[in-house]
Amino acid sequence: MKKDISASFKQSTVLPWVELRVASQSHACYEAHSHDEFSFGIINQGQANYRNRQHSHQIGRGDVVTINPVDVHACNPHEGTWSYSMLFVDTLKMGDVQRDVLQRDTSDYTPFLHDVERHPDIQRRFQALFEALQSDSSALQAQVCLFDFIEAMLGKWGQEQVGRMTKQPRLMQIRERLLDDIDHTHQLEDLAQEAGMSRYQLLRAFKSQFGLPPHAYLMDEKIKRAKVMLKSGNDIADVALQLGFADQAHFQRQFKKKLAVTPKYYQSHFLPK
Repeated sequence: MKKDISASFKQSTVLPWVELRVASQSHACYEAHSHDEFSFGIINQGQANYRNRQHSHQIGRGDVVTINPVDVHACNPHEGTWSYSMLFVDTLKMGDVQRDVLQRDTSDYTPFLHDVERHPDIQRRFQALFEALQSDSSALQAQVCLFDFIEAMLGKWGQEQVGRMTKQPRLMQIRERLLDDIDHTHQLEDLAQEAGMSRYQLLRAFKSQFGLPPHAYLMDEKIKRAKVMLKSGNDIADVALQLGFADQAHFQRQFKKKLAVTPKYYQSHFLPK
């Protein structure tokens, strides 16, 4: 993979639960991964292959992509370079905004219905939101733009419901074990015994329910936690140790596979200059 220094990161100062990412003329490719946050953005240049769980899309300039929390996805340039602007929004905060827009009291967030939006009004509203966040000029303006964008995104919701797989308690238990002991070297045999399944059954069922097999799911979670720790100023070597990586080099390789930048480069955008 070519070294990519085209990406920049920024935490919004007016809405501190929103992270901005801009890539310009990037060659970066991303392995399948997920985010705890809602993530959505617009393609500014180039074309890319976008996969979100079981669906594949060809996207290009002006397309708005949406990714719900924990959706396993990948997005890679089709030819040459591509440029894009992305937002990562805290799930709980997004749920609060959605409840206000939908005017109904729910305990959960509302997932976006479509992976790609091409309506000019949605494109315009996203650009307005991104510019308001990037300028850091007014929290009120940014909030208004966020509500405006979410209103457009949920406009087709009506009475439609998104089908959700019933969660299997045994698999939820396995996931919690992985997350509670994130620095531990887990054995598939032990996990399968705890779930009351064969190793093959566990792998298939876990991937079907959570989008990734257990080892990949655990690595994805490690990278998400690493991002938080790096943004807080933790030493890179300490992050690698606390998250159970074999060594710092292993951590750096895995981090770059997911974000296409090194931990040091990512961290540099969030620490005081």
